[in-house]
Amino acid sequence: MIRSGIGYDVHRLIEGRKLILGGVEIPHHVGLEGHSDADVLCHAIADALLGSVGEPDIGHFFPPGDETIRGISSLEILRQISIILRDKGAIIHNIDATLIAERPKILPHVPLMKENLAKVLGLTIGQVGVKATTNERMGFPGREEGMCAMAIATVDLPLA
Repeated sequence: MIRSGIGYDVHRLIEGRKLILGGVEIPHHVGLEGHSDADVLCHAIADALLGSVGEPDIGHFFPPGDETIRGISSLEILRQISIILRDKGAIIHNIDATLIAERPKILPHVPLMKENLAKVLGLTIGQVGVKATTNERMGFPGREEGMCAMAIATVDLPLA
């Protein structure tokens, strides 16, 4: 049975943190605040994948209060989520994600992001979509207070 899931995530921008998006460290004067590496793009994809197979959200599996996973790479989170899907017999057909941020420019980093995501999820680069847009200077993303991302995942899940 073909199933879809959607994901959304948001993190505040703060001084003193690296900016990691799609597993790529992007030079910027601020980074995303969070318990993990705060990779908002990976987190949206994680929730989309979990939703596609009827599982709870990322916080259920990786609670923000769990000190044993402080600073965990979001690519590692995706790797572990791919195991959850595989154990259910799910086959990921594709993911598509959009980052919403005013700056920095994301386009130069998209090929490496797609490569990272494809590798960790066992997909081809052609099965991974990554785009970016601004919020036209409106709201918290427009004021550069944070970044958000949304994603959709399509999987094939055997009937139980």
